[in-house]
Amino acid sequence: MDNNTNSPYDFIGIGIGPFNLGLAALTQPIADCKALFFDRTEQFNWHLGLMLDDATLQVPFMADLVTMADPSSPFSFLNYLKQSGRIYKFYIRENFFILRREYNAYCQWVAAQLEQCKFGHEVLDIVYLDPHYQVTVLDKRTQETQSYITRKIVLGTGTTPSMPSFIKNRDLPNVIHTASYLYHKEQLLQQRSVTIVGSGQSAAEIVRDLLPHTRHGLQLNWVTRSDRFFPLENHARLTLEMTSPEYVDYFYSLPDQKRDQLLKEQSILYKGINYDLINEIFNSLYNIETADGKVNVTLLANSALQDLSTKADGSYQLLFHQQEQDDHFTLDSDFVIMATGYKYQEPNFLHSIEDRIARTSKGTFQVQRNYSIDKQQQEIFVQNAELQTHGIASPDLGMGAYRNSYILREILGRNIYPVEQAIAFQTFGSSDQLPAALKSREGRSLLADEFITKA
Repeated sequence: MDNNTNSPYDFIGIGIGPFNLGLAALTQPIADCKALFFDRTEQFNWHLGLMLDDATLQVPFMADLVTMADPSSPFSFLNYLKQSGRIYKFYIRENFFILRREYNAYCQWVAAQLEQCKFGHEVLDIVYLDPHYQVTVLDKRTQETQSYITRKIVLGTGTTPSMPSFIKNRDLPNVIHTASYLYHKEQLLQQRSVTIVGSGQSAAEIVRDLLPHTRHGLQLNWVTRSDRFFPLENHARLTLEMTSPEYVDYFYSLPDQKRDQLLKEQSILYKGINYDLINEIFNSLYNIETADGKVNVTLLANSALQDLSTKADGSYQLLFHQQEQDDHFTLDSDFVIMATGYKYQEPNFLHSIEDRIARTSKGTFQVQRNYSIDKQQQEIFVQNAELQTHGIASPDLGMGAYRNSYILREILGRNIYPVEQAIAFQTFGSSDQLPAALKSREGRSLLADEFITKA
């Protein structure tokens, strides 16, 4: 092992997805900040298995890597368009929502300009050498390891595809997650029937992609345990304020049980389908039926997949529970696509520093308001691993620049980029957050005092 004897890095970022790539871009102009970023993949790629030609982001282009923190940054999406000679085409297009392929190309453009981003480098281990951390990294091209000393760590290892427990570790060659869709598309089009389980954005995009093939004999089934195929509510302006710093503060202040309850109730805000896409699917079904007299599509809501078995011919029998009727039924399918979302999976290299990480009673990270997870609340920070503590702003690309500004302030001890405190028109809490004019002199509503007295 070749030990790095240079001065410690201010921080090392592990994983280079959109959030840590944005952090790297925001860090690059800071002369007195020494940082490195590692990712085990050979280059930046974002959801390649779902890189459908017409798929777009669900947030406007200003939710790029840097703009919401620094609109003048050379790493903005608009500068990418300018440098690639496409800014006027984008202007004429008059659409704030950029193609997923275009976003991926933009991120690759940014990554190529950042020397501190090291792809093809896998972090093997982290140990604490008071008062610093030693990070051991394998260069996958040379197979050489090297150690780096750093004061802080920022985890951006992201989420991984989630499968039901009754599917994990089973040999089911024609059962895939949506994340692998394009890798298997040619194969699944050879089948007689395909069933999609789940009703989020990814599922709907695949349904749209497969609908033309139903006119040539493919039977397509779309089944969800939700009570309907519901649209995202995130285009309502006042609803969007639930990704604001004020709402993050409010959500963070709530008891764990209340936060868990709210996340279940708020699934419509981040797990639904783009409103236009739902309408497009309906219109396609209508047009197909008008032209052909039938549609080879079955849509089922309120139906939770409970098990799956392999038939003698290699196809599958799926067991569903119709939740409102409390009834069970089976459905046969040659191919199954699981649109069952993503979950955070802790990287193995954290085991050596387990004693420095704060945990909840459930064993998950105890994420502090400043996005730290270490017991000192100032050494190890996370990106998109704080849904349970910070709410629906966590996976939102539009809030990535805010979180990165916040983390940089915590690491460097000063504001590099202004960290917004209040952007919402709404007040989310009770009397403590009400404007002074609405409170009594004692700081509490007079009506509240009267109610408490009566109670």
